[in-house]
Amino acid sequence: MIRVFVVDDSAVVRQTMQALLQGDPAIELAGSAPNPILAAPLIRKHRPDVLLLDIEMPGMDGLTFLRQQMAEAPIPTVICSSLSTEGSRVALDALAAGAVAVVAKPRLGLRQFLEESRRELIGTLKTAAASRPKLCKMPAPSAAPAHRSTVPGLHALSVNKPVVIGSSTGGTQAIEQILRALPADAPGIAIVQHMPERFTAMYAQRLDSLCAMQVREARDGDRLERGVVLIAPGGKHMKLRKAGGQYFAVVLDGPPVNRHKPSVDVLFRSLAEQTNGDALAIMLTGMGDDGARGMKQLHDLGVRTLAQDEASCVVFGMPMEAIKHGGVDEVLPLDEMAAAVTNFDARG
Repeated sequence: MIRVFVVDDSAVVRQTMQALLQGDPAIELAGSAPNPILAAPLIRKHRPDVLLLDIEMPGMDGLTFLRQQMAEAPIPTVICSSLSTEGSRVALDALAAGAVAVVAKPRLGLRQFLEESRRELIGTLKTAAASRPKLCKMPAPSAAPAHRSTVPGLHALSVNKPVVIGSSTGGTQAIEQILRALPADAPGIAIVQHMPERFTAMYAQRLDSLCAMQVREARDGDRLERGVVLIAPGGKHMKLRKAGGQYFAVVLDGPPVNRHKPSVDVLFRSLAEQTNGDALAIMLTGMGDDGARGMKQLHDLGVRTLAQDEASCVVFGMPMEAIKHGGVDEVLPLDEMAAAVTNFDARG
């Protein structure tokens, strides 16, 4: 039984959540509170499996409470907030602080929305319950990295040995940790992170402010260059196309693959159709099996393939499936991934 505690200042949300959760035999409501101040002692007492947390609340906002909770006794947390509807920076800060997922809720028609989104919400809570949240001890964000490259013509260099990364639950933190450790002239990187539409542009902006490499949401036709990271847009698929020895991003619509859009398999399989084997593929934390088959294709072509180890994963789902499919050369902890990228680049 998964025990969920709801912290939301809306009585409508708390009542609706209670009714929704009662309809699933695997989940029960462990309690609820209108704000973090009242919730804190109840959470310590009942120790729920998952927190469903609002952001805008009186007394103490949800982000401050989340940071305190993750510092003291991490609990898998799902943010359910109207702020996320616009892809709020606050919601991204919540993911960076350790939240497992963010669920958008409208300011109007709230009860109807929650009832219609019941299946998705229940699935998110179950995914969160299977996760192992970790405290993210990173430096405070700065306005711009002082070590960003000033090498003339750096980004005119094409990439003929790309790095591709796939991730889902817990991946926003994992990607940030890797990119912050890479130099400005690292090989071009294409990333699929399972994330809702409108979030990826702001997520890329956040990473761009923290990293030496330039990070942006991919646009159709973008060239993969040294020192550049392309993030697949939420709600779209991203492929790589090779022309004249250079790689370009192809951003396109289409049905979800493995229930996801963007899909890691779409990116990995597109590289498999183009590469001569001189590439690096990395599978990070996430629920499900998206990317496992594409990674096996890359592995069989001679591409170097890495998977994040179980101990450092928030959810050891996607890496485990990639390993089971026989597509992984080496399993590494998260804090060794950046070095693996630079070593791969140096070997060329």
